[in-house]
Amino acid sequence: MRAIVADSLHLVTRRLRPTLRQPVYLGFTLGTPVIWLFLFGQLFKGITALPGFPSGSYLSFLVPGIVIMTAMLNSGWAGTSYVMDMERGVLDRLLVTPTRRVAIVAGDLGNQAVMTVVQSLIIIGLGLLAGARFPGGALATLALLAAAVLIAAAFAALSIAVALLVRKQESIIAIFNFLGLPLSFLSSTLLPTEFMPHWIQDISRWNPISWGVTVGRQMLATHVDWSIAVSHLAYLLILAVVLVALCSLAFRSYQRLA
Repeated sequence: MRAIVADSLHLVTRRLRPTLRQPVYLGFTLGTPVIWLFLFGQLFKGITALPGFPSGSYLSFLVPGIVIMTAMLNSGWAGTSYVMDMERGVLDRLLVTPTRRVAIVAGDLGNQAVMTVVQSLIIIGLGLLAGARFPGGALATLALLAAAVLIAAAFAALSIAVALLVRKQESIIAIFNFLGLPLSFLSSTLLPTEFMPHWIQDISRWNPISWGVTVGRQMLATHVDWSIAVSHLAYLLILAVVLVALCSLAFRSYQRLA
């Protein structure tokens, strides 16, 4: 167990090192989410006047959605680094070492977790500077961060599994471009579920992005409903475990075909 933890930490460091050397990369990954945050925040701010809207500030309403959407979209690129490692022979050399597959996956998921927390805190901080307010407090904010990390872990594991199976960056990009925006817009990221057409409501109930946003929206409540937050975090945890298991199976397939 100690060896797995040590190997995982070493691989987390390996993935984080390029970002630490070029922190401007972090700014580029946040460019689009920040634009969406302030563009949509201004474009739809009048919607709060509609009866039944759950917040008096659309910016406050939007911040949790942008946090979850950013976690999902950025983690979808995790597989591209695996393709580069395959092309350079790094992955094959790593797999013949005593390092366990679980440590290899944990290293990448740890990197995604660190990046997701940093990006989420920046988005929340920018929202606060722009006037967003979150009565739910620190614990509700921690719940949002946990949801973002689980979303990132799930989609990073899926991206890595796809990379191990298709071994082409172009395929990963095409698949996650196809999934990313539909998952975001068929969720409660931009609007409360009650304001959506019925068919989108049905999709949203099964959309993991909506599960994460539902957790985050507890930040807007004066009295947090922890039963809702905990149940949706449990859904996300189950999803992450299933996709990490799929990733492990993809490793076995890769080794058989290598």
